[in-house]
Amino acid sequence: MIRFRDLSLSVTIPIRVTTMVLATAFAVTAILLWREYEELQRDLANSSASLGSLLATSLITPMTHDDLWRAFEIARAPVTGTAAGSTVTPRHVTVLDAQRRIYVSSDPVRFPHGAPAPFALPLDRSASGFVETAQDELLSVTAITADGVELGFLVLGYSNVQFRPRIAELVRRALLGTAAVLLVLLPLSWLYGRRTAAPLLGFAREMERIGRRSAHAPENDAAVSGNELARVGESFRRMVAALEEKERLEQQMVQADRLAAIGRLAAGVAHEINNPLGGMLNALNTFRRHGRADPVATRAADLLERGLLQIRDTVRALLIEAKAGNRPLTRDDIEDVRTLALANGKRIRLQWRNELQGTIGLPSTLVRQILLNLLLNAEHAVDADGEVGCYVGCANGSLRIVVRNDGAHIAAERLPHLFEPFALEEPPGNGLGLWVTYQLVRELGGSIAVRSAPGNTQFDVCMPVPKAA
Repeated sequence: MIRFRDLSLSVTIPIRVTTMVLATAFAVTAILLWREYEELQRDLANSSASLGSLLATSLITPMTHDDLWRAFEIARAPVTGTAAGSTVTPRHVTVLDAQRRIYVSSDPVRFPHGAPAPFALPLDRSASGFVETAQDELLSVTAITADGVELGFLVLGYSNVQFRPRIAELVRRALLGTAAVLLVLLPLSWLYGRRTAAPLLGFAREMERIGRRSAHAPENDAAVSGNELARVGESFRRMVAALEEKERLEQQMVQADRLAAIGRLAAGVAHEINNPLGGMLNALNTFRRHGRADPVATRAADLLERGLLQIRDTVRALLIEAKAGNRPLTRDDIEDVRTLALANGKRIRLQWRNELQGTIGLPSTLVRQILLNLLLNAEHAVDADGEVGCYVGCANGSLRIVVRNDGAHIAAERLPHLFEPFALEEPPGNGLGLWVTYQLVRELGGSIAVRSAPGNTQFDVCMPVPKAA
């Protein structure tokens, strides 16, 4: 079962707004009803006081002459609606004598002549006012006096039922007003709820994606304001950016550590192989000089020599060392690499930009090797008439080399292992070109990055230029 607090804010906010509107409408209606009821009672009290004073004055003569019939006519007049000044029709008019017995009543069946008064009222000469009884009836009492002599009391009885039409009309108007307000506020509250909840829902979705390493800072309309929600969004964007930067640096550190370990292992293996390899090549050379001229043995020796020389070349490629005594790099060195790249024999379109000026304090041989390896790798990746772009220039104290091609892109799962030895799966080459390039860039204190998409693969090398002594 879904709890209310588990619902989306886009749902709970309109529900809360609607509830508040209804609660406010009910509270206002209850207050208005209570004030209307009190006002009705006040109006009835004033009307009954005026009517009671008029009737009490009219009853003095009939009561002093004991004219029962005339008193009855006067008592019946307000009930039949013939009394002047009467705004509300009483249910009954009852006259009590000085002994608190019924003298006359507009309802003689209910209140017969001579019966004791059935009203629990304070009946004395100062009796005056408006009293509500438990019989759903309101009673107004007026003393009847003549020349200071107490003749009796006049009791006007009103029914509470006569208030109900006015109360019902007030309730109807209140309900119509509440419905009209809800018709306006409900769409606005739903719109407000969705707009308010949208950035929060975006934050929630992006936070869920952080664990899956696919988060990005959401854009929302609150960002243009200065409220708390905008500050939360800005803090969230900074947090996501920091996490992305931290993840990128961690990946770079892990890749650098892995490649460094591979480099140390490869160098150690190469040194260990070089010793027996040199011995086997010497033994083979001795066999050629002093062995018998057997054609079969000669062919076997040639085959063995070619295999050993291939092993030596591979091992030599694993031993990367930057020599500090190499001459500095010039613009012509870069142009020589262009010539070598075009001499590869493959028909390509080369977009070339060489912005080097003067002499750069980096070893020319190593930089040329880095650039040549990247160009040959790009030429290998493109088809005939494919495009290879190259940029070489200096900025902010660093030498930057950018090589791109429009050939087949590198799969995302291969990128983390691209600079490892023998990472290439297809011929030609032995899979050491990019690894050698990476080792040379690292030896020169630089960095190399690659990004690949269909139709565009780009290698970006940045190497700091040593300051002149």
